[in-house]
Amino acid sequence: MKLFIEAITKYLIGLVLVFVLIFVPAGSLKYYNGWLFIGLLFIPMFIAGIVMLIKNPVLLKNRLNAKEKEKDQKVVLIISSVMFISGFVIAGLNYRYKWMELPNIYVIISSIMFIISYVLYAEILRENSYLLRTIEVKKNQKLVDTGLYGVVRHPMYLITLTLFLSMPLILGSPISFIIFLIYPVVIIKRIKNEEMILERELKGYKSYMKKVKYRLIPYIW
Repeated sequence: MKLFIEAITKYLIGLVLVFVLIFVPAGSLKYYNGWLFIGLLFIPMFIAGIVMLIKNPVLLKNRLNAKEKEKDQKVVLIISSVMFISGFVIAGLNYRYKWMELPNIYVIISSIMFIISYVLYAEILRENSYLLRTIEVKKNQKLVDTGLYGVVRHPMYLITLTLFLSMPLILGSPISFIIFLIYPVVIIKRIKNEEMILERELKGYKSYMKKVKYRLIPYIW
């Protein structure tokens, strides 16, 4: 019950925050791209939370913890927060003042990409129950090298990359998309720092790095 209350509280805070950041700048509840985005983001999130609460409450508890210990990662978290806030606000303002309109085909394609990414996100959580929102190695943590982890070393970051870059397009804001291009740079910095920690603290990670050569995108990096 305590975990449920914590999870639902953070969920509702996130929902209200995103709603305010999008619809207040938009100045209207007729911003249908905003409703589409909120539905695509929060309905699967609610379902995933319920499934984790029932089947793997430890994973849910780990995913709720967002307090970074590493100094470099705190900087990454701040930059990401600024990116999200400014991106959502600009999307709302873009709707209000009609700065740049995006054809509906891009919104549809981005929505499909978002849903596919969410499904893959759920698969990664199923494969790796040690996944945290913070960078640390848990006691008795085992190395996962199967499934998507056999393709790239950080499939979760690859999926979040497609999720986040599709968000501003779902909102119909090319300007917000440009703002969200900060995220790939942030991800690269985070991965480099994370791999230093995993190489030092997670047994077998050095061998895994030799086995799976690519960090984020196959044949590229």
